[in-house]
Amino acid sequence: MTGIQSKTERLGNILTTLRSSMPELRGALIATSDGLPIAQSFSDSTDANRVAAMAATALGLGKRINDTLGAGSLSEMSVSGLNGQVFIYSVGAKGALAVVTPAGVNLGLLHMEARDAAQAVASVL
Repeated sequence: MTGIQSKTERLGNILTTLRSSMPELRGALIATSDGLPIAQSFSDSTDANRVAAMAATALGLGKRINDTLGAGSLSEMSVSGLNGQVFIYSVGAKGALAVVTPAGVNLGLLHMEARDAAQAVASVL
């Protein structure tokens, strides 16, 4: 074996690292900008296809809002609910990293870890 990992394996490893650094996360997913799941890691039976489609749609809308308001390139966005949050990080023009958290997660640690993961994903894609 050559030791060379495929893109899919490298992306899976990024999610594994993110999830191990923050075990309280409910899940994480890497999606293409058109809404197809590339890699995912969820604690339950979450439908990765649906999450990927919604993350790409939300990211597209966020980009349009930023463009309209002159706020520059979108880097991340969040959707909050009573029982948790979803953070969506742009990974260049090719995709998104969605991170699903329970309520009360340490946001400083989350952003530090997830932003690092998003940069790693962007370098693979």
